[in-house]
Amino acid sequence: MFGDIKKLGKESLVYGLSTVVARLLNFILMPFYTHYLLPAEYGVVATVFSYIAFLNVVYAYGLNQGYMRHFKEEKALSSSFSCIFYTSFVISLFLALSAKPLAQVSGLGAEHWRLVIYAAGILYLDSLTLIPFADLRMKHKAFVFVGIRTLTISLNVALNVIFLKYAGYGVEGIFLSNIISSFVAAAMFAGYFKYLFSAPDGKTLKNMLVYSIPFLPAGLSSIAIQVIDRPIMLKLTSSYWVGIYQANYRLAVFMTLLVTMFDQAWRPFVIERADDPKAPPVFAKVLKYFAFFTAFAWLFLSFFIGDIARIELGGIYLIHPDYWLGLSLIPIVMAAYFFDGMYVNFLAPVIIKKTTWLIMTATITGAVLNIAFNLLLVPRYNILGAAWAAFISYFAMCFIMYFSARKLYPIPYEFKRLAALVLSALTCFFAWYFYESVFFECRADAFKVLLLTVFLLMAYLFVFTREELFSFRGFLREKIARK
Repeated sequence: MFGDIKKLGKESLVYGLSTVVARLLNFILMPFYTHYLLPAEYGVVATVFSYIAFLNVVYAYGLNQGYMRHFKEEKALSSSFSCIFYTSFVISLFLALSAKPLAQVSGLGAEHWRLVIYAAGILYLDSLTLIPFADLRMKHKAFVFVGIRTLTISLNVALNVIFLKYAGYGVEGIFLSNIISSFVAAAMFAGYFKYLFSAPDGKTLKNMLVYSIPFLPAGLSSIAIQVIDRPIMLKLTSSYWVGIYQANYRLAVFMTLLVTMFDQAWRPFVIERADDPKAPPVFAKVLKYFAFFTAFAWLFLSFFIGDIARIELGGIYLIHPDYWLGLSLIPIVMAAYFFDGMYVNFLAPVIIKKTTWLIMTATITGAVLNIAFNLLLVPRYNILGAAWAAFISYFAMCFIMYFSARKLYPIPYEFKRLAALVLSALTCFFAWYFYESVFFECRADAFKVLLLTVFLLMAYLFVFTREELFSFRGFLREKIARK
């Protein structure tokens, strides 16, 4: 069991390297944008990328997930790649030809019609890498995956700096950078284009589509939870507040990193153990360990994210002071992503039993709740209302997925220990919250470190078993001995 979990951890770290580099490089752009774009301009960029995020799901219609689940079938690769290639071309052509009316209807304004054309190009080029990246994951070519992602994202960052700072292209420079980097990524998978000349297998494609199609409404709903708050806020408040919200929301990148890097390795891990009768206890342990690491990360970042945002280098703050008034939403958003990670864990029975309609049910419910609570809370609480809407949505998805899937494939989760873990984290967080409320002029970093230590002690006493602690000590001794 411990060996399987170590393998999952190793692959999570490898994929995590790609994700960390990608997120950190994109994170570098966020303070860059806050210094070179006005909040209103940044709000337009955030809104366009929100639409791109939605359409990414439409372009994929879950076929990358379908390919992974039917990976061993002979014609799966050629059928899925050619299908994505042609459907993506048709959708992008429609977007490009309808750029002006779409810009008007979307709320961007007719003057931003060129951004719709840029978005169509980005979406088409990104769609060409969906199946190749899924193929790399299933073939355990993690380092190739990492290399391509890192190279293209580094290029994107460099081009952003050139186009915004030196060429003065403004908002359009951001989209030009994305088009070029997306083209380079697609070009690096040129070897896959040979599959366009292979006739797709109708039966294989049908099986993949039956599995995949529920991911379309599920994916749209999932993206809605992540980004629908921006267009809603644009209607209910202003592009200024969207810019403030976007900058601070992206500071939650550290928590999303943990969830994303885990998810990259988790789904192949589950698929490979679908027929293993010893897998359920392994899945239960994975959930507990994941919850521990993410709870600690949430607590640590909640304590120090304000200090990180105010880091000053050469007279320039990491985040421009104009954006600091949104810092209070970050712990809420990170807590939302904690439950998103729990939801990902609870997907194991659904993946194994191929009941993907449950994913659709959970995510649609989450999306409806997100929209409803944004409409309810944003007018009253502004950006904090949007953060709480995200939290409610992810919590509901987590709850629904567990209770929907538990009868499909029973997994012996240790809920008493998980409850002790969450309670420990909340106790430490509110201890700091009340301390800061009373002694708001005192940084008290030592007190934060003390609370983190208390959390680790409580986890040691109430979360982990003696056998787990013994195995962990043995693992450390083995690593030390090798060095």
